[in-house]
Amino acid sequence: MADVGDDYLFADRFGLTSIYDLSNSPFVAEGVQKLPYAFVKQKLALPIEEKEGKLVVAISHPYDLEVLEEIRCITGQDIEEVFCPQASLEEAIEKCYHQGEKEASQYIEGLKKGGKDSVIEGSEDEYDLLDKQDDSPTVRLLNMIIIEAIQQGSSDIHFEPLENQMAIRYRIDGVLQFRHSPPPDLCKQLLTRIKVMAKMDIAEYRLPQDGRIKLRMGGRQIDFRASTVPVVYGERIVLRILDKSNIVLGLDKIGMEKKTLENFQKFIHQNQGIVLVTGPTGSGKTTTLYSAINDIHSQEVNVMTIEDPVEYKLAGIAQIGVNPKIDLTFAKGLRHILRQDPDVIMIGEIRDKETAEIAIQSSLTGHLVLSTLHTNDAPSALTRLVDMGIEPYLLSSSVLAILAQRLVRRICGGCKEAYMPTSQELEDLQLKKGKLYRGKGCNACFGSGYRGRVGIYELMPVTGPIKQQLLLSADASALQKTAMELGMASLRSEGGKLAQEGITTTAEILRVTRQLELYN
Repeated sequence: MADVGDDYLFADRFGLTSIYDLSNSPFVAEGVQKLPYAFVKQKLALPIEEKEGKLVVAISHPYDLEVLEEIRCITGQDIEEVFCPQASLEEAIEKCYHQGEKEASQYIEGLKKGGKDSVIEGSEDEYDLLDKQDDSPTVRLLNMIIIEAIQQGSSDIHFEPLENQMAIRYRIDGVLQFRHSPPPDLCKQLLTRIKVMAKMDIAEYRLPQDGRIKLRMGGRQIDFRASTVPVVYGERIVLRILDKSNIVLGLDKIGMEKKTLENFQKFIHQNQGIVLVTGPTGSGKTTTLYSAINDIHSQEVNVMTIEDPVEYKLAGIAQIGVNPKIDLTFAKGLRHILRQDPDVIMIGEIRDKETAEIAIQSSLTGHLVLSTLHTNDAPSALTRLVDMGIEPYLLSSSVLAILAQRLVRRICGGCKEAYMPTSQELEDLQLKKGKLYRGKGCNACFGSGYRGRVGIYELMPVTGPIKQQLLLSADASALQKTAMELGMASLRSEGGKLAQEGITTTAEILRVTRQLELYN
């Protein structure tokens, strides 16, 4: 294959027109797709307009005459060739085949006005969402919904059957937002299509089922976890989107305040002990643990994980997925991990006394253990472990630090405005005075006033005074009071700083910390 320099020379030698930016070409600007996405992506040849009866095709390898002949045969039109560098051509291909913002909604409206569906049969292997060759309305609609959800940064797609319709909602930045209501006669086939793709039993609708789907969208491979449960009006399906390109790994990239980051890194680089990350579902605990592992991992360190399930595969890390069907539990997996000579062990979640006991014994015998717990704040983690039946003296000897976290939505930069807060808002955020900010809502944020998320963190080192309090009493209130006397910043106060800096809003901070009781 000739190199890029040869392409330029070839185009110039034969007098080909060179175009370096295709974004304003008629077909690219209007999203006109003369050829299947898979074809243009593989051949690097994109029709960009029709001129004087000829189809103008941009190509990055001008000596590849076979591709031009293929396009002539497919389209039945004469071809005029122009040269475009590969990077610019690939960018134009993605723009041309990028789904319009309201394409799914418009398609659903068309179906409601009289479109007909066809039955889905057979199974599907991995395919590209942007390759729009299938004429089946169900397949096209589902592809449009998935593409739209990915483009809008959704983490989950909810398909919820109601009495006379179906509601489709996307979870964007942690909050569910209604998007579509397809025609009633399409709903069952839509759910069947998902079950076929996830290799579920389409005849079973009385029991919950789980499955996985692998798809591509352009150059990205995207995995989905599918879950069905029977409800009053049919089956409810949720697709969890696992887009590797969206995961941000790196402790310096997840929004930790500088001092918190430095202290947390100090703890995760210890040779032994337990570091816990706490918070509700969807608060970013797994991302924090993955980022910590990336920070620790090297050729000299053996890192092993046991997770339920393994959401993202990390290079150079031995990851084990829990499988209750074959009795591979956290506890059983942990016992076998200990025979693999690990230095660092990550446990997806400590759920029971047995897992907690093995984690503690592992830390006391020279291993660093990272894990999560579902508690509201850092002090409550110790209380939860004591409630599980773990002796306080074992916790005081093994737990190094506990990090509590939440994810709050960022104010959209396109519609951010300042305002003067009420005295109640300032009191809620433990602020004295100053302006705060909010988003008015615009097209970029779909009217929500938010775009993206950032973390707030509460780090509690388990130092001497905390250990003494734990041995006296595992009461969460007493532990938090001691921690704050030692200088720990609460989640609410950390959130207040972000609100004052114009990163998030009062409503967001109160939403994610509502269950937390403040101590003076």
